[in-house]
Amino acid sequence: MSEVLDLIAALRRGELGLEDVARRFRERHWEEPGAFPVDDLMAKQLHDPPPDVPGSVDDLNLAYARGHLSAEEYDYLADAAIDSMRAQEDGSG
Repeated sequence: MSEVLDLIAALRRGELGLEDVARRFRERHWEEPGAFPVDDLMAKQLHDPPPDVPGSVDDLNLAYARGHLSAEEYDYLADAAIDSMRAQEDGSG
């Protein structure tokens, strides 16, 4: 498992609150999600999506797809992850 999935599991078990997980999401380094080279991007994504990357937003999406997060929880945590990724891009995270 990845840190992302571990945090979501702790949320589900009631060991962490949503704000605790969001705080950790804002503080952590996010891996780049799976991707193909740009020249192959469209054709490959239509027929064979890129592999999931542990520790990326792929894990957050997977947890939501499996029903481990409500839509509201997913939106809140996705916003926290986006905040962190923006900080990484700006060099402040």
